[in-house]
This record gives sequence, C-alpha cells and structure tokens, in this order.
Amino acid sequence: MEQFRIDGKVALVTGASHGIGFGIAVALAKAGAKVAFNCRTAERRDAAVAAYREAGVEVAGYVGDVTNEDQMREMLADIAKTLGPVDILVNNAAVIKRLPMHEMDTADFRRIIDTDLTAAFIMSKLVLPSMMERGGGKIINVCSMMSELGRETVSAYAASKGGLKMLTRNIASEYGKYNIQCNGIGPGYIATEQTAPLREPLPDGSRSPFDAFIVSKTPAERWGTVEDLMGPVVFLASPASDFVNGHILYVDGGILAYLGHQPE
Repeated sequence: MEQFRIDGKVALVTGASHGIGFGIAVALAKAGAKVAFNCRTAERRDAAVAAYREAGVEVAGYVGDVTNEDQMREMLADIAKTLGPVDILVNNAAVIKRLPMHEMDTADFRRIIDTDLTAAFIMSKLVLPSMMERGGGKIINVCSMMSELGRETVSAYAASKGGLKMLTRNIASEYGKYNIQCNGIGPGYIATEQTAPLREPLPDGSRSPFDAFIVSKTPAERWGTVEDLMGPVVFLASPASDFVNGHILYVDGGILAYLGHQPE
C-alpha cells in the first residue's frame, strides 16, 4: 500500500551500526527512505556501511556522539547538504549497565541517562525547527518494556526509558499542531548479538535460567527478532500513522499483557 511508503523521505537512525538500529535502518531504506546513521568511530561506521550493502541497501554513515549537541548540529547540517533535511528521526542510540543500584557509580548512572534520554532530547530539539518549517515530520523513540516495568540491576536504564516514554508524549503534545508525530516503539526481548549471552545454552544443552524465564513470560513463547520490529517502525514512519501521536507501540510478544503461567 502507498500509505506505508516513505519514498524520498530522509531518515536518521542514531546508533544504528548493529542490532535493532541496523534492522530499523534497513526497514526504512527498503520502504523508500534515504537513510543516514551515526556511530562513535570511523571503524564501526565503515564496517556498518559494508554490512548495509551486504543487506542490499545503501545507507550513509556518520561519526558523532549523540550526547554532544555541537557535533550533532554539524552532522545534521552535513546530512541536509547530502541527503536533505531529516523527515524521520529514530532515537535508537542507547547503552545499558547491569548492576545493582547500590553498587552503581553516579557517573555511570549519568552516562546512561545522557545517552538514552538526554540525547533523544538533543536530537529532537535539533530537528524540530526544520520539521515545523516544512509542515511535518516523524520522531520515533526506541523505548523499552523498562518504560513500564522495573527489574533487578537496570535502575539507570529503566529511569531513562521511563523518561523517554514521557518525552515522547510531551513532544506529541507540544508539536502535534505542526503535523509532527512523535511515537515510541517498545521492543520486548529481542535476539541480537548483544543479548546472545543471555540465551547461551547450559552445558547440557538446556535453556539458561534467564532464557527460560523470558520464554515462559512471553505468550509467543520465543524471543523476538529484529525482523519483528521492521513492520511496526515503517508504520510509525509512514503516512499510515499520521493520526497516531504520543503512542508507545510495544512489540514484545505479549509480555506486558501477560501475568504468567499458573503454577502447577
């Protein structure tokens, strides 16, 4: 359907050299967008550009730190000169450190908040004036089930993702009148390179306790894949979602709707 096409639109996916961001960028490119991404090093950028080509899409890579407003302003100016002004911003860049809260350094807490939340403020702030001037745009924030739930060892990450949910709703509230839609996508537990250690089988070939726990809590009875996120993110980036604003679309296999197995 044409309603789901984004031909000619310029999309920026932050932190998309691998994992979920990589899959999002591929999906947007295959839906017709001109896609850019950023990462912290030239080596990672070059490797990612080659991986995108192998996946059948051409994506422009940039080096820059999403927590550095001056670098991001310069990067957006370069993207505007090369591809055009950003029509679709996906705030994907994030870090996590799993540690009991009482053992976490305040500096680490601040680093996670800066990368996972403050950077989304910076990027959105920088693209909003152009979107307002041009009469519309899409901002998609990559939230999390930790936007809704708490769990051991992820205090900073949960705080950042809860804040990102509310930043999403506030951008929608403040800029909806300019035909700007800001929504979130909330992945469940997704099978990626980063989560591979959590799914590593035990020596006897059985599931690890955490792997078994996640599968038992998911009505779909499996981990999600990056491909599971592609359709939802294209929907949020396309004209099909022009009257959807301030919504968090959870792609979690049903975890948030499910109380869990009744004990036998």
